[in-house]
Amino acid sequence: MRRSGVIIFTVVFSVMLVASSAFAADDMAAKLNSVLSKAAAEKFWQVSPDDVKAMIDSKKTDFVVVDVRPAPSLYKGGHIPGAIYIATQDVLKPESLKKLPKNKKIILVCVTGQTQNLPVVALRALGYDALTMQFGMAAWDKNSLGVKSMKEALHGAETKNYPVVK
Repeated sequence: MRRSGVIIFTVVFSVMLVASSAFAADDMAAKLNSVLSKAAAEKFWQVSPDDVKAMIDSKKTDFVVVDVRPAPSLYKGGHIPGAIYIATQDVLKPESLKKLPKNKKIILVCVTGQTQNLPVVALRALGYDALTMQFGMAAWDKNSLGVKSMKEALHGAETKNYPVVK
């Protein structure tokens, strides 16, 4: 009798756990959809390098530049003045989130403007005013790895003639 009670409890608890995780996934999808549905109207949360430079030059304090390039060596090799470093893959870790103030703009910067887009929606869903700098460090530093990477990509587009459907 006692054993069947434990089995029933375990089954009911398991069903409740599965159901609650399904509802949590639906809630998460709804929250992310709510953020994404505003993207176009909010210019996809991008700022130009000129805007970032103007903010730095005017000594504004309402923003934090977060260098999210995947390797610390890239940050150490040169970064935007005042930027802090948190690798893209670490941005959503609790210890990283503690470094990000919710009362300031968070400007994410990577190599070419691609990987910085990975955490921006999640950060916005968590209540941060997260933005990305157009084209990342490639638009900031002519000697950056991003410039080299973009030149290689453009060369491929020019020379390989990949198909495009119209």
